[in-house]
Amino acid sequence: MKEIPYSKAVQELESIIQEIENDETELDQMMEKVKRAAELIRYCRNKLLRTEDEVNSVLTELKELSEEE
Repeated sequence: MKEIPYSKAVQELESIIQEIENDETELDQMMEKVKRAAELIRYCRNKLLRTEDEVNSVLTELKELSEEE
């Protein structure tokens, strides 16, 4: 999956969920929508995990710098 903004991925996922919940999706399209939703969920989860790792890394650096002083 190509890199897209997190907010757009969430927005698309919410749209898919709404279409499915409101029975706006034809049965033939349902499987494609479910696959796309799963892909978006994986993408968002991975993006959140990467962000968490980056934030933790920065916090660790800041803590180490403050301990040096």
